[in-house]
This record gives sequence, C-alpha cells and structure tokens, in this order.
Amino acid sequence: MSAPDRPKAVVLLSGGLDSATCLAVARAEGYECHCLSFAYGQRHDVELEAARRVARALGAAEHKVIRLDLRAFGGSALTDDIEVPRPADEAEIGRGGIPVTYVPARNTIFLSFGLAWAEVLGAFDLFIGANALDYSGYPDCRPEFLEAFERVANLGTKAGAEGHRFRIHAPLLRLTKAEIIRKGAALGVDYGLTHSCYDPDPEGRACGGCDSCLLRKKGFREAGVPDPTPYRT
Repeated sequence: MSAPDRPKAVVLLSGGLDSATCLAVARAEGYECHCLSFAYGQRHDVELEAARRVARALGAAEHKVIRLDLRAFGGSALTDDIEVPRPADEAEIGRGGIPVTYVPARNTIFLSFGLAWAEVLGAFDLFIGANALDYSGYPDCRPEFLEAFERVANLGTKAGAEGHRFRIHAPLLRLTKAEIIRKGAALGVDYGLTHSCYDPDPEGRACGGCDSCLLRKKGFREAGVPDPTPYRT
C-alpha cells in the first residue's frame, strides 16, 4: 500500500509502555498514525517528553499535545494532593477496589478528544492501549466501556450520521504485561524511551514502588526482557 493510500488513525499516546506498543501495532497494521497526548495536570508529566520521543521513533505522521486542567477537579492521586500508594508487591494491586490513582472519566475525556480530531482528519480508527489483565483496576479500561464508547462515536458524530463507521481498537486489551512487552519488542519498540511511573523524582527517575512501576517490573521479568527503566530505588 503506497503512503497516500494508507488509512489514518488517531492513537492515544501517553508515553508509557502500553501506548508505545499500541502505536507500534497500529503502524504495523498499515495505518498513518496521528498521535494525541494530554498535559492534564498530572504529577508525572515527564511522560509527555517520553510520548514525544516515542512518536518520533515510531514514525508518527503528527503528534499533538492537548492541555487540560484536570487538577481543577482533583479526585485522584495523579491530579491532587493525595499520596501515591506503594503496595508491598504486585499481588496487592487492586485488592482495595478502584485505586486512588484512577483519574475520574479520563479515558472518556481522552477518547472524546481523539474522536473529534479523527472526524476532522477523516480517520475512522482510534487506538488506545487499554489493558484488562495486568492493570490497576480502572473501570475505563474494561471492554464494556470501549464497546459503549464506540457506539457513542457512531451515534454522536456527523461522520457517523452520514454512514461512516468509527472503530475503537484496543489491541492490548487481553494481553498480560509480559505479552505486551514481547509484542512490542518484536515490533521494534525501544522501551528505554518510555515512562510509566506515577510519582517520578525531579530528574524523571521512576519511583520503583507505585502500581505502575510494579506492573512494569513484573512484565519485564516475566517476558525475560531486560528492563531499561532508571529507578531511584
């Protein structure tokens, strides 16, 4: 397929391990990838520089960073003065229900922006690195949510009303973190460019103890792939 004939897709890109792999999958499937990241007031905004690195390395056609102030609402350890939890080990993650690192309605907000851009681009495919296995228990990573949003996309847009069909792709949804890492490594993802930690230090080093760091460590360990992450502990 020649470059002008490649279908366009909007890829939500946080700069983390999962979204980088998701971008690599979209590229491998032949899409011209337009990446969308968000500066939403998160304490781990070092991930935005990671997103820029990943977008460049994986040949994104375009990369936009949208600024939102979700700190105005708070309600999450990522956007409020709430301590980021550090479980004793991976087995503790999700035991207490939905964790305080959940950001209210985050994926609904991000997908809505992605949908708006997709409609302008004439793109009918949106990619998100949501995962329902090795994750922290967020309700907006469940397949039921993604299926419901796809229905909303097709009901609530001009393009949908005119007969076009939007599709929400979550290629990592049912993979373990180790399987995600193996897939990304096979597609040439340099995980040294990515960032996952919820509470990095001022130098951008990962804390090594938050939910996201523990799941990342577990994934590399089980995948048998060296973890390139600079941890401070």
